[in-house]
Amino acid sequence: MSTTRPYPPGDRGPEPSGASGASAPVPSSGVSETSGAATAPAPVPASASASASGEGGGRQARRLTFEDASGVVPMARDFTREALYAWGWLPAATADQRAAAEDVLLVVSELVTNACLHAEGPDELRITCEKKVIRLEVSDRGTGQPTPRTPHRAGRPGGHGMFIVQRLCLDWGVVRTPGVAGKRVWAELGAPA
Repeated sequence: MSTTRPYPPGDRGPEPSGASGASAPVPSSGVSETSGAATAPAPVPASASASASGEGGGRQARRLTFEDASGVVPMARDFTREALYAWGWLPAATADQRAAAEDVLLVVSELVTNACLHAEGPDELRITCEKKVIRLEVSDRGTGQPTPRTPHRAGRPGGHGMFIVQRLCLDWGVVRTPGVAGKRVWAELGAPA
């Protein structure tokens, strides 16, 4: 696999305490086991499939496929909102918690929109939550490399998606697997303290 950064996906680099923020990859089935009990998939339209894992304090994951789906951006936002409710990010008790949840929804919208505009649409959305970090991954079959437009011109329409992702996220990048068409664009956001 290749990525746009020098350390592995899920690893936010060295931390001052020496602790690792690495997260394990989500299995290809989209189902992950945690210390909690397994839960049923969130309801989604018939054109998509979903899977979820436990509600315990460990890693939680959900997957949405976009096979022959239309309206994928609102579908992705609704799916993500359901995950945020299931994982306790919503309903938000404070303004900071509400802002963190809205940031997650905005980043999902931007990643899925970019896949629609520049990569013939998304194939799949994976969402994982572990240790107060939400990781979003949107896979597509595109060959392009997403990058924030530079210089960023706030008054100009369009071209703000990856700039927004860069500003709101702890980290983001692109993963390619040799011999497999397409890529996974991922982004990680943290919960408020």
